[in-house]
Amino acid sequence: MAALVRRGSTIPQAARQILIIVGEQYGLDDRAEYLARVSEAGGKIEPLTTGRRVVGSVSLGPKGAVALVSSTASAPNEVHVVEGSALRKVTSHNDAWLSEVAFSTIEDVTFNAKDGTVVNGLLTRPAAAPAGKLPLVLWIHGGPNGQDDHSFDEIREILAANGYAVLQVNYRGGSGRGTKYQKAIYADWGNLEVVDLLAGVDWAVATGVADPSRLGIGGWSYGGILTNYTIATDTRFKAAASGAGSSLQTTMYGSDQYILQYDTEMGQPWKNPDAWVKVSYPFFKADRIKTPTLFMGGQNDFNVPIAGSEQMYQALKSLGVDTQLVIYPGQNHGISTPSYQRDRLERYIKWYDKYLKAPVPAPTASR
Repeated sequence: MAALVRRGSTIPQAARQILIIVGEQYGLDDRAEYLARVSEAGGKIEPLTTGRRVVGSVSLGPKGAVALVSSTASAPNEVHVVEGSALRKVTSHNDAWLSEVAFSTIEDVTFNAKDGTVVNGLLTRPAAAPAGKLPLVLWIHGGPNGQDDHSFDEIREILAANGYAVLQVNYRGGSGRGTKYQKAIYADWGNLEVVDLLAGVDWAVATGVADPSRLGIGGWSYGGILTNYTIATDTRFKAAASGAGSSLQTTMYGSDQYILQYDTEMGQPWKNPDAWVKVSYPFFKADRIKTPTLFMGGQNDFNVPIAGSEQMYQALKSLGVDTQLVIYPGQNHGISTPSYQRDRLERYIKWYDKYLKAPVPAPTASR
């Protein structure tokens, strides 16, 4: 939650207001962010924007003017101003491009995990989806404190444009569903998140969306970590792309930026070794993994060091599972060089196509 206080010495304390960006908390109202207002003294939150969109980068101007950046699933970020309960778009950087492309169709979906927990997500289908079951990629958000939402997402659009259905699951541990939902994975990584992710795949197969013989999986950061957890749990995925992930979690202690979290949540490894081994199961049970996996990361990543991907690459290489390792020179946790960003997307498609699409028959010679 981000807060911006409208300050002024002439405004009485009780009347001062805070503009906040709120992730909606209950039921089917997650997957969106809206601008809201609440008195600094407390009280009811008053939404100022509505709809299946995401807002951010709020800026306060003179006389109460508010500008922000907003996107929807089919429209990248543009600057808007708030006028009453409506948004007025004031930049048009993407309009020409938007007029030339066909976007996927995206729908909110809901299913139950095996323990009865209601889990929400998003299903993306290609703009011109053929009839019948589709190859599906389970694309996992990072964080885990985050969520997949109705912002513009270039990865799911690229995947859909290449013929894939894309399932995004807001698993336990993420935001948008309240504190209890978020804390469910405390000191228990790779358990309930995987339960929720697999429930989404089961739903996609049962409803006839996904071809069960052409399932892919991938993600970046905690999405890469969960990719490793999931392919070590379930062998049905035919291709995986694990970005900026880790599995042998003890080796992250002292080499990444999360010491305070580790000590508070897991305890120090020498005091609680069993817990650390438990959350490192993709490495210690790597022989369960049968999924060809593309590992990727930034050379200078301090958030999730590249050693996490190198270790899993070497493990699968030793086991004879098809694998690749791509390290982007000079990059940190986020890949910022445009040519590398493009390369990463192209590698995703090439890897998934190799395993999830039938090979194109060679042309027969004509006489």
